[in-house]
Amino acid sequence: MTKSNTDKLIPVIQELQEFAFNQVGSMTILRVLGYGLLLLALFDIVETFVPPSFMNPVWEFQTFGALVERIPVTLIGLGLVFFGELNARAKWEFFTVRLLSWLSLLLAIIFILLIPIGISNTVRLSKQSYNQINNLSQQQITQAEQVEQRLSQAKPEQIESFLKSQGRSVDASNPQELKTKVLSEVSQAKERIKLQAQANQSTQRLNLLKNSVKWNLGALVSAALFFIFWKTTSWARSR
Repeated sequence: MTKSNTDKLIPVIQELQEFAFNQVGSMTILRVLGYGLLLLALFDIVETFVPPSFMNPVWEFQTFGALVERIPVTLIGLGLVFFGELNARAKWEFFTVRLLSWLSLLLAIIFILLIPIGISNTVRLSKQSYNQINNLSQQQITQAEQVEQRLSQAKPEQIESFLKSQGRSVDASNPQELKTKVLSEVSQAKERIKLQAQANQSTQRLNLLKNSVKWNLGALVSAALFFIFWKTTSWARSR
């Protein structure tokens, strides 16, 4: 290689060295950001589990959803911490990245195991919601039937007097027609209660299903990403 060629390469080499030094500084900033995000995610997880209420399907389902919703921060934090592999790391980081690599595998297993629990809680909550709405509507229908029974046994004049006491206008020209009209209103009220109960059950079931699909698929994707982190960070475990 001639001297002229060497002179041309010197600025290029210097530029590459400067770029490498700058990259080290950038990696440090990104890794510090990653550790910070992991700490924030840890704080959120601890807050989610306090106070615990295991065996409560509502708490378990909501906690499952909260964990899945917070996973993106954890994934970004891990990605930033693993950036650059073992280059330009402090001594304490070698143990830390090894620990985080194994933690990624553990989290992948945990989220896979959470999926059947999430599905089970979905079924339990669906039945629980159905029974609650059904019981409430049955109570309302029973009350309406009791009113209907009393009205059937009451004289038209008694119904007229009752309606007046409630501030309702009454056409007293035909007491029997008035009684029939009131009984018809009670019957319509019973039908409205049934229809409202069915609508509430449908709405509750749809909302529960949407959240269940979203969170269970989110858990599956999260498990896959954590497994990929573990598999691609063999460099951290081999040291």
